[in-house]
Amino acid sequence: MAQAHEARDTFAGAIDEVSAPDAVALTEISTTGDQVQDRALAELGGKGLFAKELDAALLDGRIDVGVHSLKDLETALPEGTVLGACLAREDPRDALICAAADSIDGLPRGAAVGTASLRRQAQLLHRRPDLKVVLLRGNVQTRLAKIAAGEADATFLALAGLNRLGMADKAAAVLSPDELLPACGQGAIGLTCRADDQRALGWLRAVNHTETMARVSAERAMLAVLDGSCRTPIGGLAEVLSSGELRLRGLVARADGSELHAAERIGALSDAILLGRDLGEELRGRAADDLFE
Repeated sequence: MAQAHEARDTFAGAIDEVSAPDAVALTEISTTGDQVQDRALAELGGKGLFAKELDAALLDGRIDVGVHSLKDLETALPEGTVLGACLAREDPRDALICAAADSIDGLPRGAAVGTASLRRQAQLLHRRPDLKVVLLRGNVQTRLAKIAAGEADATFLALAGLNRLGMADKAAAVLSPDELLPACGQGAIGLTCRADDQRALGWLRAVNHTETMARVSAERAMLAVLDGSCRTPIGGLAEVLSSGELRLRGLVARADGSELHAAERIGALSDAILLGRDLGEELRGRAADDLFE
């Protein structure tokens, strides 16, 4: 909902016909991914569980724009819908939540780390195979409460979510992408609409942040080639260098951390999708086939 409010405020600042925040009605839709908290996403059918109810509302005309955490959007959207815009990206890094340590290396031996993310799990166990990973799901407030209650010694949260909620002080440490490569699209808000809705497409063109769209386009192009599911640990981050070029880093791993492949590409911002596809092909060729099954 914080993301939805940010989108509404952005519309009000950029589009004359919706120049006041109350000119945009917010429709709150509870998704399957929100409702079922006791199982991993891979068991429930994947990241589309955070989007399918919004997709249905778009296609039947109940809403005009869907607001998504871009990392939760599958690379192939339902027929009749498009990703029309991205808002300016928040900090994409992961944050460590822990009272006893301020780094991954500082976690006590054998500590229990709660997460539902195979991406985080694989990178963590690759670095610290002594740690124990336990399932921990829920929104930011729920996961913070579970750590405070002792359900796990530590967890990870997207720094973007903490920033949007004014809770960045809850982070024991902000992890560099070299320590924990984020999810593709992490920190970005994606706005979808009906592919034939010219009015909504015009709104989205007016608020689209072109640099963010280029960055996430590279990440999602890599992800599409890897054809990963919620059972495949994949990380990716594109950043614009001081030279104006795009640097894309990616990795694919085995969930237990025993196998991890990482690579990167640097090229023109205009070649974002080509860079993503090329990096995806390299990682696909280096990784064992069963990582994608």
